[in-house]
Amino acid sequence: MTEHAKYAESRAVGEQAREKEWRLPSFGKQLFLGDFRLDLVYPAPTLPDEDTKRGEEFVRAVRRYLDAHVDPALIERTGQIPDEVVKGLAALGAFGITIGEEYGGLGLPYLYYCRALMLVGSYCPALATLLSAHQSIGVPQPLKLFGTEEQKREFLPRCAAGEISAFLLTEPDVGSDPARLSTTAVRDGDDYVIDGVKLWTTNGVVADLLVVMARTGKKISAFVVEGDSPGITVKRRNGFMGLRGIENGVTEFSQVRVPAKNMIGKEGEGLRIALTTLNTGRLSLPAVCAGNAKWALKVAREWANARVQWGHKIGRHEAVATKIAFIAATAYALEAVMELTSRLADDKRNDIRIEAALAKLYATELSYRALDELVQIRGGRGYETAESLAARGERGVPAEQMLRDSRINRIFEGSSEIMRLMITREAVDAHLSAAGELINPEASRHERTQALKRASRFYAKWLPTLVAGTGNLPTAYAEFGPLAAHLRFVERTSRKLARSTFYGMSRWQGRLEHKQSFLGRIVDIGAELFAMTAACVKAEEDSKDLGRRPYELADTFCHQARLRVDALFDRLWDNSDAQDARLAGYVLEGRYGFVEEGILDPSIEGPWIGAPEGGESVRRKIL
Repeated sequence: MTEHAKYAESRAVGEQAREKEWRLPSFGKQLFLGDFRLDLVYPAPTLPDEDTKRGEEFVRAVRRYLDAHVDPALIERTGQIPDEVVKGLAALGAFGITIGEEYGGLGLPYLYYCRALMLVGSYCPALATLLSAHQSIGVPQPLKLFGTEEQKREFLPRCAAGEISAFLLTEPDVGSDPARLSTTAVRDGDDYVIDGVKLWTTNGVVADLLVVMARTGKKISAFVVEGDSPGITVKRRNGFMGLRGIENGVTEFSQVRVPAKNMIGKEGEGLRIALTTLNTGRLSLPAVCAGNAKWALKVAREWANARVQWGHKIGRHEAVATKIAFIAATAYALEAVMELTSRLADDKRNDIRIEAALAKLYATELSYRALDELVQIRGGRGYETAESLAARGERGVPAEQMLRDSRINRIFEGSSEIMRLMITREAVDAHLSAAGELINPEASRHERTQALKRASRFYAKWLPTLVAGTGNLPTAYAEFGPLAAHLRFVERTSRKLARSTFYGMSRWQGRLEHKQSFLGRIVDIGAELFAMTAACVKAEEDSKDLGRRPYELADTFCHQARLRVDALFDRLWDNSDAQDARLAGYVLEGRYGFVEEGILDPSIEGPWIGAPEGGESVRRKIL
């Protein structure tokens, strides 16, 4: 099969699994179309008083438990979360936060699930990963969305009680391209028989229940599998740059029998189930990232007041002050993005697939940058481990650990690059619906003619709406006070963004999907506009209790974001993308081998893609 054919097959698999209909309104979708629907997010949806009360009580209980019973330094040092910590959190209900009370869970809103993860993530990211992988992508979420009543009653109470779940999709040779999936599930009577190897199974080493994606014929299906089923071998526990306490492994399936009744949804719906699960499942990452940024602000403030150089506290030197301002503004904005997206999820009146993806992309990128700036502010102490700092008599601040722990956030549950492509596909859906065959190089002449008629009708109606809007009125959004100008900027810029997308489609037509750098910048602009909106909405709400202080944070954040937006627009049309791609091609061909001379490679020899051979199972059960 040629490379083009393989690409076409992979693309087709993704398209088949993608949710194509928009039954509910979407702020993100309209934003990319140049239609700034502030009414969809402001006023932000509120929760019933009883849910708020229960949520606040739960977060306080988690805080008390973490403070009294969890030693994050011990988890970092030993690389393992103690069993008693897991059992203690289970007793609090932390493994069933969003599972309905009728199934033994707490039945709390996503807002408080995210606030709990924000708290845990600021204290021990590995522990937050255990909880979020279990609930966001493990058994609870897909069963809540697609499971039968029988499946829910059988498995959800177990999950809520603390039996750990894991999600198994990735394979040694399969990442974001599910068309390459090789794990199989073959029907045999009342069972399916699963064979294959899964990689990077977060929680997989200790999981009692697994969600397994396997190929049933030409399509992919999802199954709930008991973690101790005969034929399952956890081949090894993987070690990483950060998150050293996570139980992540390589899991092998050899003739594993699974009851047919354990299939989630229908045969062939596995990939759609996985993608839909991630729509809300991704909310856990913005929560953890917001916690990281808020922690970075606390440490930056305390250190910048304590450290004196050249007669001044370092925070008073402009070079450091700008970093502190970035961390503070970013921390406020990331919490705003997390809160708004989770409240929309709770409200259930909006389709949040784009908003959740934007939140994941934006929060993981910006929080990592904030932590990197914290390490820089701390200087040599930022590079030193907390254990070493404490051993020589100083406060053991784990800045370098937090930076290492957060690096994976830009990769798992969809790398930043994949997230940009996914968001782009959703954002330009209206264009493709109108002109899909017109820009399809393989379309027939008749198909192109029909597409031209549809496109003409769509653009004749849509393009005039991009000329002027509310953002051109100097009194618009006056209820936001000093932030009104920023919302006017968002409205104007959303129309400019839509025009730029149209220009890109006109210029490259069917080749647009391969202009990944251009599309990535389009998405990054949209993410900034979404974050600006969230920050303004939060500041307006917070100001009722906190006065002008939230306005100050949101105003500074919006100014910083506007500068980033301007730079991204400049690079849409003035960049080195074509030259970079050509040079990369030469690199791959070995043209510049001389640049690699004069070094020694410390890598351990072995195949680039492989699987562990032999050995005993390292699976363990939490006791």
